[in-house]
Formats: sequence, C-alpha cells, structure tokens
Amino acid sequence: MFQEAPTLDFADVTGQSMAKRALEVAAAGGHNVLFIGAPGGGKTMMARRLPGILPPLTFDEALDVTAVHSVAGLLPAGAGLQTARPFRAPHHTISNAALVGGGPQPRPGEVSLAHHGVLFLDEMLEFSRHVLEVLRQPLEEGHVAIARAARTAVFPARFMLIGAMNPCPCGYAGDPTRVCRCTPPQLDRYHDRLSGPLRDRLDLTVDVPAVPIDALYESNAAESSTEVRARVVAARARQSDRYAGSGITTNARLTTAMMARHCAIDRSALAVVTAAMRQLSLSARGYDRVRKVARTIADLAGEDRIRAEHVAEALQFRRLA
Repeated sequence: MFQEAPTLDFADVTGQSMAKRALEVAAAGGHNVLFIGAPGGGKTMMARRLPGILPPLTFDEALDVTAVHSVAGLLPAGAGLQTARPFRAPHHTISNAALVGGGPQPRPGEVSLAHHGVLFLDEMLEFSRHVLEVLRQPLEEGHVAIARAARTAVFPARFMLIGAMNPCPCGYAGDPTRVCRCTPPQLDRYHDRLSGPLRDRLDLTVDVPAVPIDALYESNAAESSTEVRARVVAARARQSDRYAGSGITTNARLTTAMMARHCAIDRSALAVVTAAMRQLSLSARGYDRVRKVARTIADLAGEDRIRAEHVAEALQFRRLA
C-alpha cells in the first residue's frame, strides 16, 4: 500500500481568510477555484494544502485511482490500493497529449491522473490557450476520449481544478506598494488567454493579496486542516444522503433536473440573484454555478434550504477576472 505524504496544514497559512474559505467551500462541494493575486500572496501554498481538507477516498474511488495509475505505469510492483487523493501540478510547458492523454497506445494524461483529486495549474495563464481549452471536455463530462486508428480509449477525469494566476504579466496590477508597468494591450492579451467558456467553469474566483509584513509576526493561531476537514466531511455526508442512488455525490455534479429539486431558493435569495444577474451579466451556466455553490454553503451551515446569505456569499466568489 502506498505511503501517504505528510499532510500540509492550513494552520501554517497566515491571513488569507477569504481564500481559505473558498477552498473549504470548494472541497465541500467539489467545485473549481481560481486564485488571482500578486507573487508571494500564498496561492501555491494554500492550493497544496487542499488535499488535507478533502474527505478520504471511498473504497470505490481508491479502486478507480489505483486503476488509472496502474494503466499509466506509475504503480511500483506489488503496490496495493492508493489511499491518498491525487494532487497533480503539471508545468506550464506541458503539451496537450501530456495533459489529457495520448500516444500511439493511449495512456492517461494529467487530468486522469488527478481523477478523484486535484489538478493544480500554477501560473495558469502561462499555459498555452490551446492547452487550457482541452480542459473543457473533462471539466464538463468527467472523462476523456482519445481516438486512434485501432481503438478509442476512454479515461476517467473527475477532478477539482485549482488555477492560480497573476493579475497582469508583471504581477503587480492593483498592488498598493509596487507599480505595474503593463500596458493596456499587454493586459488584454494576457487575460484573453483564459476564454469565457473556460472561465465560466471556474465556480469560485478569489483575490489573494500580499500579506502585510506585520501580519507575519502575529501569534493568532489559524484553524488546522483537521478542523476544516471535519466541516467538509459533514457537508459531503449531507450531499451523499441527499443524492443517494443517483450516482452523484457532490453539488458540483448536479444536473439541471436535480437542481430544480435540490437548489430551490427562497424569495429573498431570488431577489439577490436577480439583481446580481443584471449587474454581473451572468450567463445561464454562471447562474447555475452560483446556485450550486450556494447549495454547498448551505450544507456547510447545516441548512436544508438555500437562503439569501448563502447566495450572497456565493456571489462574492463570482466575478470576472
């Protein structure tokens, strides 16, 4: 059996309460996250601590993960079930084939090796736009189909996507102490690397500002990963009970028909959503993802019904990059 790597703890992260809350919501509902912030804010540090707050793999999930890694040739001889959730962080120079899988004899790519785990794209906009666009199919369908002359191979790819990017090419747009020297055309070209359809599939977006120097010396203890994980596990249990027998285990995977039943919102929450749709120009997909995130926030609060405060928090994480 694989040995699990030492778990990195959220207690090591100073400040960044908004970003840590976003990861807690994402872990509870299986959502995708985009971090935007200048270098040194802790985006990578927090992303690498996400597996520590995710629920343990179920037996069936462990079988799936082990099978994928076996096909990829990554299991040592005599290894048993993999018990740790995968965390994959490919370099931005990765090719399409390495990301989604390929080769004369098709092999799983990074999206499949992250199945039931996390795919982390650090410096997300440094990846080529074409490479980023191939993520749309696995994010939407949960699998990758690789067609070759002899056969078509289908690999599972149900993962959480965590992206981290700078606000501009130099990294200092909006920074109160450092001057951004990027021109408007440079900013436009930079942001155009993230297409609207892919952006729409990132459920939570959060700013990660640089931590003030004096905050690094504060003695206030942050919550540990164990404490956060307990809330995540409880929220996942509510979802498992609610969707029992449907084949769906998290809010992020809800179908349109299931949302009509399980994501009903009260009158005050509907007014908040309606106003936000006009102000933020939300697409239909964006509207659905706000409701799914609000459903997860309600689960973390132990609520059966989505209320206005749950929708308001979900909307905080829904803004255009």
